[in-house]
Amino acid sequence: MAKLNSSNKADPAAEYDLNTDSISSSKGRATPTRKEREAANLRPLVSSDRKAGNKASRARINEAREKARVGMANGDEKFLPIRDKGAQRRYIRDYTDARWSVGEAILPVMFLVIILTFAFERNTAVSSIAIFVLWGFFLIAVIDCIIAGLLIQRKLAAKFGAEKVQKGNRWYTAMRTLQLRPMRLPKPQVKRGAFPA
Repeated sequence: MAKLNSSNKADPAAEYDLNTDSISSSKGRATPTRKEREAANLRPLVSSDRKAGNKASRARINEAREKARVGMANGDEKFLPIRDKGAQRRYIRDYTDARWSVGEAILPVMFLVIILTFAFERNTAVSSIAIFVLWGFFLIAVIDCIIAGLLIQRKLAAKFGAEKVQKGNRWYTAMRTLQLRPMRLPKPQVKRGAFPA
């Protein structure tokens, strides 16, 4: 058996200083148990005051809903639904809002025809003429929507490139063209005649 090197042995004559930095004074109280610690961290999932909690929750929801409604009406991209997002859809909205469309008057004309048919229900000639006028107006509005869709498709191809034009732009144009200007969402951001570049 090999002898141990004398340098590796502990020297009983060596004096060591006691490290007093790690010794802390007593804290004066017992360490809390795990059960006490968990009880202190426990918070109820539902507030004990249900009415106040529900009221606060409703207020937060209503505030978020109002913010989203205002953002959508103003055309803020963050609050728009997917069908309204993007530079091309903004261009379509601006172009459609800048022009006069036949389709804008379709609701008032329909309302007028309904009143005329009720007012002259015994006079079949007036009712028939009103219905023919309504169908003629509807046909003109459809032709106007097709023309607007083709114009916008051509302008989008020139501005963004023919291969980058989104699908469904003509339908989007037609739907916006047939709405009354004050009822459009997002609300019009341009004046009449202020066509986008």
